[in-house]
Amino acid sequence: MLQTALHFSHTLLKEVVEPGASVVDATMGNGNDTAFLAQLVGSKGLVYAFDIQEAALINTEKKLTELGLTEQVTLFHKGHETIEETIPTETSLTAAVFNLGYLPKSDKQIITKPDTTKKALDAILTRLKPKGRIILVVYYGHTGGEAELALVQDYSQKLPQEEYSVLTYQFVNQRNNPPILFCIEKK
Repeated sequence: MLQTALHFSHTLLKEVVEPGASVVDATMGNGNDTAFLAQLVGSKGLVYAFDIQEAALINTEKKLTELGLTEQVTLFHKGHETIEETIPTETSLTAAVFNLGYLPKSDKQIITKPDTTKKALDAILTRLKPKGRIILVVYYGHTGGEAELALVQDYSQKLPQEEYSVLTYQFVNQRNNPPILFCIEKK
């Protein structure tokens, strides 16, 4: 059976994230990816997790506490566009994950935006280790979603093939704008 974009994103992350790694959850949301990454990096690793919504921080902190994963995670009540100044420049990142769109079960007017996503991608690429991956799951079936999808497609296609490999994964026969996954891997 084919994996959903979410499950495939976890498969792609499991292949590269090892205990002790430093990684980013650029859109912590309800904390599912943050917790998943925290398990992968283990007690010696570090997850930098970002979100602009108070509810996201509360939900993520609760989940991490329940799972005993708070030690290896730093939560930032900031947008992912602040990665450049928030994460030390000398930090090498093994992976980053984005779920682009809006926080499920919350205000659908608060969405990720193309300009902030581009700024975050630029900051992560400069810190990404060889064989490191950036996973973007783009939910685009809302106002503003098409513009962000266009940004991610354009950004990915312009990356030099000598330095990066880019994969897209999507279901083309499903209704209601199924999410599209992008995986950028540094060579």
